[in-house]
Formats: sequence, C-alpha cells, structure tokens
Amino acid sequence: MSSELHQLTATTLAGFEDILADELRSFGARDIEKGRRAVMFKGDLGFIYKANFRSRFALRILKPIKTFVAIDEEAYYARIKAFPWEDLLTSEQTFAIRTAVNSQTYRHSHFMALKAKDAIADRLREKTGARPNVELDNPDLPIHIRIDRELVTVSLDSTGSSLHMRGYRQLTGQAPINEVLAAGIVELSGWDPVTPLYDGMCGSGTIAMEAAIKGLNMPPGLFRKLGYAFEKWPDFDQQLFDTIIEASMERISDLQLRIYASDASANVVSKAKKNIYGAELEDEIQVSVQNFLDLKPTEERGTLILNPPYGERMDKEDIEELYKNLGDAFKQNWKGFSCFMITGNLTALKKVGLKSTSKVELFNGSIECRLARYDVYEGSKKQPND
Repeated sequence: MSSELHQLTATTLAGFEDILADELRSFGARDIEKGRRAVMFKGDLGFIYKANFRSRFALRILKPIKTFVAIDEEAYYARIKAFPWEDLLTSEQTFAIRTAVNSQTYRHSHFMALKAKDAIADRLREKTGARPNVELDNPDLPIHIRIDRELVTVSLDSTGSSLHMRGYRQLTGQAPINEVLAAGIVELSGWDPVTPLYDGMCGSGTIAMEAAIKGLNMPPGLFRKLGYAFEKWPDFDQQLFDTIIEASMERISDLQLRIYASDASANVVSKAKKNIYGAELEDEIQVSVQNFLDLKPTEERGTLILNPPYGERMDKEDIEELYKNLGDAFKQNWKGFSCFMITGNLTALKKVGLKSTSKVELFNGSIECRLARYDVYEGSKKQPND
C-alpha cells in the first residue's frame, strides 16, 4: 500500500514556505500548496519517510486523518471519539496531543488537548477495556490537532521530536540558533557551494554546519538519534525506510567545500570544534578564534553570514556601536562579498550605515528578526538605491 497517495502537511518557520515548497518539489511531492508556516502536498508512505529524513526546512511532517466542523466542545469530543483509534493505538501504548488553535470559539489550546485526550482514552477503554497512558516526551503515537475557527484537522505526527533537533550539536552557548533557521538562512543567502562561505560569529557552529549539509547534499536525518514517530506506526515498512536511507546516502557529494567559522571567544570556538568534529565535518569547515572586526577573507568573492548579539545583555550605546563597527568592517574588509546579517534588534540594524539590498522578515523563536543583505562593491561604487 506504500504507493497510495496521502494528503500531507509539512510545517516550517515563518518566511520559509517558499524554500520548503521548492525542496518538497525536488523530492517529488505533488499538488503543492503553500500555507502559513506550512506546505500542503501529496505523497506516498515512502515520501513521509523521505521528507523526514532529508528535509532541511521542515519541522514536522503531518498526515491528516480526520477533518470536521465542530460548533462546540461536545461536538468536538464526539467527532474525535468516533474515530477508530484502536486501529492505530493499543491500550498498552502511549500517546500525546499537540494543538494549534486559531479560533474565537475555542481559545484555550491546553483545554482542547485535554478534551481530545479524554475522547481517545474513552474510546480505547470502551473497545479494549483499558485506557492508554499519555507520555509527553516520547509517545508511541504523537497526534497533532489544528483548530481554525470551527474547522478541526486531526493529524498523525510522523516526526515526533521536531526535525530542527538534528542531533549533531553536543555543546551550545547562550541562545543557540535553531538548526532549521540556520539552514533557511543559508538557503536564502543564495550561497553557491563552489564559492567560500564565512561565518564570522559562529557560536556553536550551527550556520557553518548547515552550510556543509547543504554543500554536501547530506540528509539531516543522518545525525538524528531520536528516531521518528512513524517507526512505531502499525504499517511501518522497515525495508522501504532502509531503501530511502541508502538512496539518500548515495546522493552525498564529495565537493571540496570552503567554509570558514570563527568567533572572538576561545571557549565558544572550542564548543564549535567539538560539534563539527562530532559531525565529522572538520574537513569541510575551518574553525579559528578571531574577532570579526579584525577578520579578513582570504578570497575575493563569496558569502558572509553573521548572527550578531541582539543586545539583550548589552547597553544600548554598546550594541549600536557594535552594529556601526560591523558596517564599517563590511565596507573595509568584505568588498566583493554578499554579506548577510540576521538580527532581532531592528533599531541597532539602522546603525550599520549601509543600504541593504534586501530584508527578509524571519523569527528567531518569538523574536521578530530581519535577514539583511549588503552587497559590498569594489572601489567607491555606491550601494544600489543608496
């Protein structure tokens, strides 16, 4: 039955809908439709495995199993209870429910999750004589419920722990960047892997490692230690999954990458090195202790990506001075480069002193950010539209 097409949904971060749709299309997804922080598409059982194992931009792959309209909580409970959960779950297994609510009728996501939990447990008790237990951390069957006004979509979460939890980061510093966010930034930069990429404020090395994953066409699932929720589904096909893993591994490139990661803190660089060595990417990424303001590229063209401090632990004058110095460094040291900076400090961003070529709205957790691009030209040529 693996060739049967299913309606599927891949969730992602705000601003990554286009690149996720392109990625899924490259995997062979059909009937793609972009939503808000999500892409809907059709694929077979093997595609569920492939998208989880290979996607750089998805957070979860959901398989909708029931959609209905519920005008009140009683109708919501009854419709969920009517589903044959005994076909998917035994009373000895565990389950958990995540809800996303956008509704005036239903305002409390936690309450709606509890209501659904009761409906499923009551159904199993009536059918089997025992209630299954809820396990929040690693359930046998994670379930996702989206309520949009009065339209309810119940989905099986094929992923389990979010796909941003790659598994390659052994050590992190303060406020480490989300791996999917880092992957999307690299993609939005338009970096060509035959050219050099510099990360001048590398932290724990996430942006550099995501660049290496892109450049080598590596499946992020290669690093994952947590497994996937679909491996506990009744119809899980281990042979099919093994075939997809093998095919994905054969697609890994042997391109010689030139990725340079540096940071002013020796302690931070030590953590980045351990992460990079643990991921066996030390041949692709050169790591060094270097203050970005003193850093000068050894090549004439390429891409620079920075994730500077946003200023939560700095005085206003200090953070604005830092951003002014970053702009000066772009002009003095990075001619010929496309320079990218993601920041949640939109006031300090104005102190860079260069006209940005583009700005993309992104979110780092709950922090509204901008990914600003600065193309630095040789000589005295002005920025476009300056």
